[in-house]
Amino acid sequence: MGPDPAVARIRSAVRPGLTGDDRPVLVACSGGADSLALAAAIAFEAPRAGVPAGAVTVDHGLQPGSAQRAGETADLLRRMGLDPVRVLAVDVGRAGGPEAAARGARYAALAAAAGERGARVALGHTLDDQAETVLLGLGRGSGPRSVAGMVELRECWWRPLLGVRRVTTRAACAALELPVWDDPWNTDPAYTRVRLRAEVLPLLEEVLGGGVAPALARTAELLREDLDTLDALAAVERARLAVDGGLEATGTAALPDGLRRRVLRGWLRDAGVADLQAVHLAAVDALLVRWRGQGRVDLPGGAGVVRASGTLVLLPAPARDGAHEPEHEEPTA
Repeated sequence: MGPDPAVARIRSAVRPGLTGDDRPVLVACSGGADSLALAAAIAFEAPRAGVPAGAVTVDHGLQPGSAQRAGETADLLRRMGLDPVRVLAVDVGRAGGPEAAARGARYAALAAAAGERGARVALGHTLDDQAETVLLGLGRGSGPRSVAGMVELRECWWRPLLGVRRVTTRAACAALELPVWDDPWNTDPAYTRVRLRAEVLPLLEEVLGGGVAPALARTAELLREDLDTLDALAAVERARLAVDGGLEATGTAALPDGLRRRVLRGWLRDAGVADLQAVHLAAVDALLVRWRGQGRVDLPGGAGVVRASGTLVLLPAPARDGAHEPEHEEPTA
């Protein structure tokens, strides 16, 4: 008779990624419906594709009984046939709040586990998660790349369920009689994403007549195509305008706004400038389009940018012993 439709849907979602990539897979599984359904599908499909598949469950140590629950999840994953299965205990700091700190610790542990095996990590993010991510990006005004949402495959991260609804993963778990653990944090209104899920999206569905989550996910996909194209064009322009590690000022200034700022952002990031914010980028851009002889623009980490002899020049952060680079500024005409 074949599998339950929900089970078949998730198996179909993971199958292309397994037949098209022979790297080992580690399923990141919390014990929730999304990651359990993903784990079950990969446990079924990976042997047929000839791909080694294991799993990792992370114990954040933030809730009572977390170690026992992680152990029970690991046992379930082993019974599915996944191998190896590891429990990774992490220390969660406080930077950025509990959600961000837990996410950072989890992703660091997962990336390290993947690196040990040359594997990719399968994550259970669904279409609903994608819609929430798009709304968060819109609300925070953090730029088009955040509104473009998550991608299916980037570096070691694989998200095969971005086209699958959350209700489908829960139905698959029910059909397979898998014991789902519902994280109480996922219903706590203290967290912004929970309120988006429980209040904002249902209201949008009601006001707009349904189909909001798929529409948001579709918008993210269309925007991501445009952004990828712009990034590729910016890389070509950055190579054309490169001058001894800097950028030729007049030619860069002549680029359209969106392309020019992408050239600047890529140049600074390639040079190792981390935590680049919009205010920093705007100040560097002003050296090109509003040039009035202004001096050095300070960047995160202590680096800086000046305009000298018709070129944007990146000055590295000063050495710890107090040595510093001289500032070379282009005189006004």
